[in-house]
Amino acid sequence: MEHERQFTTMEPAALTDANDLTLLQAAALLSGSSAWDSRPIPAAGVPSFVMSDGPHGVRRQLGDADHLGIAESEKATCFPTASAVAATWNPELAREMGEALGLEARGLGVDVLLGPGLNIKRSPLCGRNFEYFSEDPILAGRMAAGLVEGIQSTGTAACPKHFAVNSQELRRMASDSIVDERTMREIYLTGFEIVCRAAQPRAIMSSYNLVNGTYAHENKHLLTDILRAEWGFDGMVVSDWGGSNSAVEAVRAGGSLEMPAPGLGGALQIVAAVEAGELDAADVYARAQEVLNVAAASAGLPAPTPYDLDEHHALATRIASEAITLLRNENDLLPLSTGTSVALIGDLADTPRFQGSGSSQVNPTRTEASLELLEAGGEDARGLVLAGYARGYERHGGTSDALIAEAVDLAARADVALVYVGLDELAESEGLDRPHMRLPEGQDRLIEAVVATNPRTVVVLTGGASVEMPWADSVPALVNGYLTGQGGAGAMLDVLTGAVNPSGRLAETYARSHEDHPTAAWYPATGPLSYYREGPFVGYRYFTTAGVDVAFPFGYGLSYSRFEYSDLTVNQEGATLTVTNTSERDGADVVQLYVSAPGGVFGPARELKGFAKVEVPAGGSVRVTIPFDRYTFRHWETSRGAWETEVGTWAIYVGRNVEDTPLSATLEIEGTTPSPIDPALGHYLSANVAGVTNGEFAVLLGRTIPTAHPADDLVASDPLSEMTRAKTWFARLAGRKLHAMKAKADAKGSPDLNILFILNMPFRALAKMSNGAASPDMVDAILLAVNGHPLRGLTRAALGYFSNARANKATQRELDQTR
Repeated sequence: MEHERQFTTMEPAALTDANDLTLLQAAALLSGSSAWDSRPIPAAGVPSFVMSDGPHGVRRQLGDADHLGIAESEKATCFPTASAVAATWNPELAREMGEALGLEARGLGVDVLLGPGLNIKRSPLCGRNFEYFSEDPILAGRMAAGLVEGIQSTGTAACPKHFAVNSQELRRMASDSIVDERTMREIYLTGFEIVCRAAQPRAIMSSYNLVNGTYAHENKHLLTDILRAEWGFDGMVVSDWGGSNSAVEAVRAGGSLEMPAPGLGGALQIVAAVEAGELDAADVYARAQEVLNVAAASAGLPAPTPYDLDEHHALATRIASEAITLLRNENDLLPLSTGTSVALIGDLADTPRFQGSGSSQVNPTRTEASLELLEAGGEDARGLVLAGYARGYERHGGTSDALIAEAVDLAARADVALVYVGLDELAESEGLDRPHMRLPEGQDRLIEAVVATNPRTVVVLTGGASVEMPWADSVPALVNGYLTGQGGAGAMLDVLTGAVNPSGRLAETYARSHEDHPTAAWYPATGPLSYYREGPFVGYRYFTTAGVDVAFPFGYGLSYSRFEYSDLTVNQEGATLTVTNTSERDGADVVQLYVSAPGGVFGPARELKGFAKVEVPAGGSVRVTIPFDRYTFRHWETSRGAWETEVGTWAIYVGRNVEDTPLSATLEIEGTTPSPIDPALGHYLSANVAGVTNGEFAVLLGRTIPTAHPADDLVASDPLSEMTRAKTWFARLAGRKLHAMKAKADAKGSPDLNILFILNMPFRALAKMSNGAASPDMVDAILLAVNGHPLRGLTRAALGYFSNARANKATQRELDQTR
């Protein structure tokens, strides 16, 4: 099925040098003109370009003002989400996916694809974890780099996001991430650094949150000192939609483009700041050049290359099958042989979840469900025989004796019971975080009842993040299906029947309970400050260092083949070993390399520094080399403000996952002597993050811990959800109404993305999301009304509306004039 949509090629931009623009034109270029378009300046020969969400599929919206995916979008291939792609541990496969995404973006008229997302999975409760790769920056960075390279090979610009230290959805536009410099650089920035150095993305999206007191889009330390000066990034920094605060401060810090459509008020502020000597005109023209470069490159592209949607569906299925991770397989229950009768149990087998909710939601070119394929029989069923289907539980939580009895009766009549369980739509969505790590109520009970009836039970898990599995040790077979895109159902049957030998590996730790996680006591932050008290002990870095038992460790996954490692040699260039397939079946293994520092720097016991996915034929051996690079032995030396390598004897471990490393060696590394470890770090020295005191956290931060002092009056940075404490009765009523609307939507089992966005949106964003209808002065007037002066505030807002409209028209007339 070839994609036949036709597009005309734009004429190349007449202007390529921002210095040929007037100051106002340059300033106007730094804000969008609609929900998805940059601002054209026809009088200067500057075209617009189109941006669109695209972490795992192109979401080309049909509605001009819809940025959340509420309205229908163009059909596009829904590939596996980042949580699944990461489980392939295969950057080259990510590159193939990126190329397909880039081709579809071109075909749908999109110039800049907003993705991939590579924030660190700091907590399993983050509602947007399905869009992110891993808890580890090396894995996240290398997978994202492959995706970016593929996207940009087609001429489409990639835009990795969200930069940076963005870890929760609650108060996401009004949350300040308080993090020490070492943790920020080693954990939260390294993935972005890998992408910038290896793949050279043409754009990067800043995050909504503040970082150590400064909004990410106007954080000079992030955008200029690190991103541009250290990493050499010379592209465009675009704000998250509604994430810009001050247009002037963004320009000064290195932020290029504020989206979606804040009107021309920001441009006027920029011009006024330059004229007042408060902003360097050179900064304005530098930011304008960054936007102009994207516009010129997009306009000069040749006609889109045709692509085949059937081939892209096949690719999506192949990626899904390589991501699927086998977690248990007692007595080799899997793979299932031809003719096996299966009891199919679980609502998710009939109505699968293959992506998350929010701005990344794709309108797939096709869908499939396991029930549909098994009912079709033959080739679609991969030789399995359907004994029947039982729903087993209610979609959004709960079951009944009748549903359990139906499932148990069916399981008793089949050779094997396939039980599909997992997270529902409300568990994984932009705009909200999970309240706990458990499966929806009733699913655990169902699994226990089915296993008790049929010991040949296979549990198929759906979800973009880890969950608690109290039954894991009693289930004979467990397969993690993640959120595997539109081809996930077929891919799962391929793995279950052995048409595909599973090779997925966990990209995050699956803890036994949420309480075991290092962030459990303080995530998500409910106030304006989010303290990263755990420091560098994120994910497996915590579990392995603190010695906490887990259900399944980072990097874990089984195969239908068996592999042995031998003959490890290590030198200054890297580690080389032999991988032997001792089984009678061809298979792929993921060889993982971890290092441990000599001990002069406190921190994790071991860290992933390299990996290689290798195909090994049955009975064969493959020699594998994992090279060392700039990231292998470094640490951030806070006392000297620099990356350094600790001198001494480093331990090198190679194995199947972070807890199973059968080969090891030592290597003498030349470097510097770190500053002595400060004993005042206390509990950090043993990774006992639960015991960390405020004083110890202050030592880690290197400064006094900031505290929040909410004012009686609401301010521009407060989210609209705070209106419930407003001084004016109608504002309190509006706040309660918003919360009630969210509760009503939640009760239906589907997140209301508009309500979630509004609840988390600060007052300041009213001037950034209204296409110029509201100005910052009007926001101040609205706050005056909310804070107990309704008549004066609303009068000022009304007058400001007309004044702002006149100013916008006058400014637009000036922009339309040629020099």
